[in-house]
Amino acid sequence: MMKYALLTFLLSIAALVTQGQPESSPEQVVITSEKGKIQVSSLENGKLHVNVPPKAVVKYKAVGLVHYSDFGAKGNGKTDDIDAIAATHAFANLHGLLVKADPKATYYIGGRERTAFIRTDTDFGTAAFLIDDTEVQNRNASVFTVSSDLKPFKLETIKTLKRNQQKIEALLPASCLITVTNANVKQYIRFGLNQNNGSPQTDIFVVDKNGNVDMNAPIIWDFSQITDITALPIDEKPLTITGGRFTTIANKAESKYTYYNRNIAVRRSNVLVDGLQHDIKGEEDHGAPYGGFINIGECAYVTVKNTILTGHRTYSTIGAADKPVTMGTYDLSVNRALNVSFVNCSQTNDINDNTYWGILGSNFCKNLLYDQCTLSRFDAHQGVANATIRNSTLGHMGINAIGSGLLLVENSTIRGRSVVNLRPDYGSSWQGELVIRNCVFVPADGKPISAALISGSYSGQHDFGYTCYMPERITLENLRIDDSRHPETYQGPAIFANFNPQQTDASYQEKFPYVKTKEVILKNVTTASGKPLRISDNPFMFRDVKVNSGQ
Repeated sequence: MMKYALLTFLLSIAALVTQGQPESSPEQVVITSEKGKIQVSSLENGKLHVNVPPKAVVKYKAVGLVHYSDFGAKGNGKTDDIDAIAATHAFANLHGLLVKADPKATYYIGGRERTAFIRTDTDFGTAAFLIDDTEVQNRNASVFTVSSDLKPFKLETIKTLKRNQQKIEALLPASCLITVTNANVKQYIRFGLNQNNGSPQTDIFVVDKNGNVDMNAPIIWDFSQITDITALPIDEKPLTITGGRFTTIANKAESKYTYYNRNIAVRRSNVLVDGLQHDIKGEEDHGAPYGGFINIGECAYVTVKNTILTGHRTYSTIGAADKPVTMGTYDLSVNRALNVSFVNCSQTNDINDNTYWGILGSNFCKNLLYDQCTLSRFDAHQGVANATIRNSTLGHMGINAIGSGLLLVENSTIRGRSVVNLRPDYGSSWQGELVIRNCVFVPADGKPISAALISGSYSGQHDFGYTCYMPERITLENLRIDDSRHPETYQGPAIFANFNPQQTDASYQEKFPYVKTKEVILKNVTTASGKPLRISDNPFMFRDVKVNSGQ
């Protein structure tokens, strides 16, 4: 009697990126096991039908792995292999098998809407993947989505939360990632050329099965009301993705905020991406921006290491204020994610070439790390709680951050216009501590500018949806400022930029007062120019800052 098995996967991609694109439509794969041969076909309704005969199932399970060529991938760089790739992963997911790309293959992936869902270890090896974005059916559909078998569920009984709360009243099946929203409160009400009405109050944190909050990534807001709270169980078993040489043939779309998400979307916790390379070719004088080739969201404990990325060409459009604005476009994107590390990562283009946009954008994250990275930018848009940059070199867009906790920069070289830029469009706010230690600062990559270590802008007239803070305490220790090239009028580097040129005496009134830095600790800060460190071009604004010099 013919053995017959039918499995339908109802899988969906969360296409959340910095700019908030909608989710892709659900993907369906039907797998059968009938006699005959392996067949992969696309049905009229868009579903993928995969047949694997019983003998082949036994063989692959015995070996423990499958190759894309087993499911019909040609790997010739011309034939569209996305159906074969998606089918391979669907079968591997069903039986818990390793997926290996074929050595020396070049897999062409055209613009048809099809996503391959990765739920098992995958070795892309030395294979090349050519992703053609010149004609795309759905720009929001990821090429690969790293997903989990575990399903999210609602926590209906929790009605409020407090900042730094240590426990929630819930019994859970395992450690979970908790995402909470109060849609009735708006925060991050953006100011400037990309102004908007803000985002619903949100937070993301990890709890164990007894509801104890991981205080390394604490709850950072008070929630007087909760409109949605979701728990997503965290996969205990690590999932590893290795190798792969990916090339995106860039889109030729109109330059406007229609973000392309033809990427690898990581939507599962406990993932390692190791040894991947992403290149871009075919960029012209116009194009739509990208939401991150490696796009990490709704997850925790993700590491990207030994990976080479590429910055995207910067394009302009008309922004929300009806004025020209350059569009953020990313090769790395992290959103609603905790404990995400980038280790030994670099990029193919010059980190100091402002033709290309800064490589990372992030929102609503906690515990982000750069270690041994050479990249053009670190950026936290709508907040990060705790961030570390160590043993790294940052290029023309430097370190940009909004958030709370500890911002630590150590053993690094910063070549931006400041060491840390507190983003003015979100209130130049960091509620916590800033430590810059054992670093070299080369202002604007050595161009003659009047340098400030900490830049930002705050008028006190705009409501961002929260109180705005400067770092309460700033430590500058063993910092070398290479300001050997500077303008003739240079008076020496400033600790703070002129955050508000209008606030020069007590007559200026802030509607929304800025909580200023209390203390700056200086230990062995030296300048190539020989000029001493100053407080600011606006000494009145920072008159109450206590500067302790230990040198």
